[in-house]
Amino acid sequence: MTNKTQAFIQPYLKKEYSEIKPGQQIKIHQKVVEGEKERIHVFEGLIIAKKHGQGINSNITIRRIAAGVGTEIVLPLHSPSIVKIEVLKTHKVRRAKLYYLRDAKGKRAKLKEKK
Repeated sequence: MTNKTQAFIQPYLKKEYSEIKPGQQIKIHQKVVEGEKERIHVFEGLIIAKKHGQGINSNITIRRIAAGVGTEIVLPLHSPSIVKIEVLKTHKVRRAKLYYLRDAKGKRAKLKEKK
């Protein structure tokens, strides 16, 4: 990347999100605008993938299971709509992409917590 590009992108990067990794149980607070109202939507789940590294283009895929139905959202990590990300737990994983959890059922879908 050129120096001009880096200088342009630098103010938009959020440093506090650099430690986000797959296998972490997170709670993400996202600002949602509905008409004239604005509210905070909270989504809690497991990070199953992080793409495009630390740059402005980085995305995270978060998965949760509610009422037996799996739900995934893909969010840009440095989006201005993200208010806060809380790390609740860190699980022991040996893969960068945890897509195998989509098909896993029961005990296979459980991850060990890192101590």
